[in-house]
Amino acid sequence: MSEKRSIIPKAPCIRMLMLAGAKRVSAEAADEMSAILTERALHIAERAKDIAHHSKRRTIQDEDIKLAART
Repeated sequence: MSEKRSIIPKAPCIRMLMLAGAKRVSAEAADEMSAILTERALHIAERAKDIAHHSKRRTIQDEDIKLAART
């Protein structure tokens, strides 16, 4: 597990895993899911910031997020 503090709480991660069909979810699995989702979300946020900056905007828009997630 990552030593960094996750931004995404464990409870929503557990709900996502259960929606995907899991019967039970361990605390370690929820922690790992939270850490991975946080890492990927921060990467998308950084890319979206760069896209907005390239477009000479200070506001990140939904199109920036969609484009950042695709790349």
